[in-house]
Amino acid sequence: IKDIIKMLVGLVMFCTAINVFIVPNSLYNGGVLGLSQLIRSIIIDLFNINTSFDFSGIIYYLINIPLFFLAYKNLSKQFFFRTLIVISIQTILLTVIPTTSIISDKLTNVLVGGLLGGAGLGIILSCGASTGGSDIIGLVVAKKNNELSVGKLGLMLNIFIFTITGLMYGLETMIYSIIYSFVDSLTIDKMHEQNICSTAFIFCKKNPKEINNYIKNELNRDFTYWDAKGGYDDSRTYIIYTALTKYELIKLERKIKECDFNAFMIKSDGVGIKGEFEKKF
Repeated sequence: IKDIIKMLVGLVMFCTAINVFIVPNSLYNGGVLGLSQLIRSIIIDLFNINTSFDFSGIIYYLINIPLFFLAYKNLSKQFFFRTLIVISIQTILLTVIPTTSIISDKLTNVLVGGLLGGAGLGIILSCGASTGGSDIIGLVVAKKNNELSVGKLGLMLNIFIFTITGLMYGLETMIYSIIYSFVDSLTIDKMHEQNICSTAFIFCKKNPKEINNYIKNELNRDFTYWDAKGGYDDSRTYIIYTALTKYELIKLERKIKECDFNAFMIKSDGVGIKGEFEKKF
C-alpha cells in the first residue's frame, strides 16, 4: 500500500511537471515521451488538428507495448505489472491534466519542471516500477553494465530527440529542452535509491550472526566481519562491513534495529564501487 501511494504521488509530480511547466512552453521531454510529443506535434501540424487535450500520452502508451515484453523478460514480473499500472495511470493523467503555464519565465519553468519531474520519476523507480520508455531500456542496460545509470543512459538517448527538435523547432527550443532533461536526469539519479551505491560499517555487541544471515540470504550480498574490542569499556564487539545499494541499506538499518537496538553504524552513500558488484532493480 505504501509503494502504491508513493507511485501515485510520483506520477502526479511527473505528469504535472510535463503538462504545467514543459508542454505549455513548447518544450520537449527526452526519451520515448519526447518522441511521442514530437509525433503529436507533427500530426497536429500536418492535419491541422485542434484538440483540447494532449494526446502524446496515448502515443506513448502504444510505443511502450513492445517495451513491456522487454521488461517482463529481463527484469521481473513485479516490475512488469507495476510498470503496466504506472504507464496506464500516466496516460490518463497526461491526458486530463490541463496544459496551462503558471510561470511566465521559461528558464524557471525548465528548472522547476526538471526538479519536479525527476523527483517524481526517482520515487517511481524506487518503488520497483517505472514510467516505461527509456527507463526500461536504461534499467536493462544498467543491470548489465555498472558504469551506466538510468539517468546517464536517458541523457544519451536524448541526443537524437533533441537534434530533431532543434532542426524542426529552432535552437532555443532545443537548448531549453536539453537544460530541462539535464536537471531531470540528475534528479532521477539522486532520488533513485537502487542506483546509489553505499557502504556500511556495523558495530554490534549481540546477534552478529542474525545480521550476517540477513545480508547474505535476504539481500544476497557478501560481507566481511571480525571480532574487536570496544575502546571505552574493553568489551567484546563485532564489526561487519558490506557494500550494497542505498535501497538495500535502508532495509538493513531496519533489520539491525530489530537485532540490536544499540548497534552503531557508519554509512556512506554515493561511493564508487569497482569489480563484481551487481546492480539489482
